[in-house]
Amino acid sequence: MSDCIFCKIVAGEVPAEEIYRDDDVIAIVDVNPQAPKHLLVLPRKHYATLAEIVESKEHRVAGSLLRAATKLAREVGGQGYRIVVNSGEQGGQTVDHAHVHVLAGRQMHWPPG
Repeated sequence: MSDCIFCKIVAGEVPAEEIYRDDDVIAIVDVNPQAPKHLLVLPRKHYATLAEIVESKEHRVAGSLLRAATKLAREVGGQGYRIVVNSGEQGGQTVDHAHVHVLAGRQMHWPPG
């Protein structure tokens, strides 16, 4: 999608601190971190939400998102980490491109908000 910031990052049109890339996903450092370590893992192909990935039966992409998020969380997580998927406006999703947040480096609290 031509106006999607994450699609532009994937294409290299917008700079980002990329820390991981495979055939299905990339991971970047969040520019608005909510924890000392805050990464975003996003599919290289545009999907608006995680539900769209699942409904389109893109099981490999869904698996790649979770594998990459878990791998990176373990690397940066120290004593623990949180993996979050916001979906839709009421779910707190602010960019209409599916992505997974990896948060670490501080004590997490429940409920998250």
